[in-house]
Amino acid sequence: MQFNSNFNDISENYLFAEVAKRAAEYSKAHPDKKIIKLGIGDVTLPLVPEVIKALHEGAEDMSKAETFKGYGPYEGYEFLRESIQGYYKSYGVELALDEIFVSDGAKSDLGNILDIFSKDNTVLVPDPVYPVYVDTNLMAGRKIIFANANGENGFLPMPDYTVNADIIYICSPNNPTGAAYTKAQLREWVDYALKKNAVILYDAAYECFIEDGKLARSVFQIEGAESCAIEFCSFSKIAGFTGTRCGYTVVPKALEKDGFSANKMWLRRQATKFNGVPYIVQKGAAAVFTEQGRKEIAHNLSYYKNNAKIIAECMDELGIWYTGGKNSPYIWLKCPKGMKSWEFFDFLLNNAQVVGTPGAGFGNNGEGYFRLTAFGSEANTREAVARIKSILKK
Repeated sequence: MQFNSNFNDISENYLFAEVAKRAAEYSKAHPDKKIIKLGIGDVTLPLVPEVIKALHEGAEDMSKAETFKGYGPYEGYEFLRESIQGYYKSYGVELALDEIFVSDGAKSDLGNILDIFSKDNTVLVPDPVYPVYVDTNLMAGRKIIFANANGENGFLPMPDYTVNADIIYICSPNNPTGAAYTKAQLREWVDYALKKNAVILYDAAYECFIEDGKLARSVFQIEGAESCAIEFCSFSKIAGFTGTRCGYTVVPKALEKDGFSANKMWLRRQATKFNGVPYIVQKGAAAVFTEQGRKEIAHNLSYYKNNAKIIAECMDELGIWYTGGKNSPYIWLKCPKGMKSWEFFDFLLNNAQVVGTPGAGFGNNGEGYFRLTAFGSEANTREAVARIKSILKK
């Protein structure tokens, strides 16, 4: 027996586990202090009534022999895939039903999709980056190269044709930086992927925050993307399913090479390693895209967007440079007074009892930056902003 030695190449501590550990240690030492957590991207508002209604209906179905469901389709129930198909159509993207695969979340599929690609592929990821993109490829032993995201390019790196890559990760709006690609910029990435015969793994988990029509909601809004991209999305942020777990992946039938079909391979992989998302959860997810469901989730999204605005206005008042805050639930700020990421983390925790996420945990280019999220309550967000102002205006 031998273990996978590639695990030696990943950080022993997951970023958010370290953040939680430090916050817990401070809380234990200072039980009288109220800590406000604006670090992890977890939602706080409850599921909307239309979703709860559908979950109850699903539970009721499971109580009767005539409507009971056992093992479901590997790609997800048709009623949910039709609902997702209609959502894409609402902003101009036509998908075939058998190109949509229901999952237990975008994070899982972003790692699992690698099963259909060779370990010899070279992977291009932006720096800074969501840790899952890097860690899952390190676990498999792939070569990773980095696209240089920085303050000068607004944390939106563009293709470099001197660089050869086989798998390209793009997240827009980005986690952690909140920056989002325009359709014109994404056009350049699609052209690059087609030229290099590469695949784009497009993380669209935060597309629901986009309000600017110049920004891409989906990579498939770009002509030709169906031949070079796979898209991952989630109900976690649009509908608060972080604890309910449901997402979806779009694998176009046009994505083929050397007689291999990505769509067929992914279905085969799922049939082998995945038993699907629970029927009850899929019932709830389908309710998200009904007329009433969309009205209710729009209210929740507006709540988080307002929180982002509150934090962004605080940064404006303090004269702190940042990306995000609009079209994104994240505010990616430059640490004030020349502080490093973890230094600013400790400064905020000790002086304002506010927890964020150090940018250094997202890559070398994240050093000196810091992420705050808009997923807290409005009351806590306003209180956190007041505390931050009080210590940085001194």
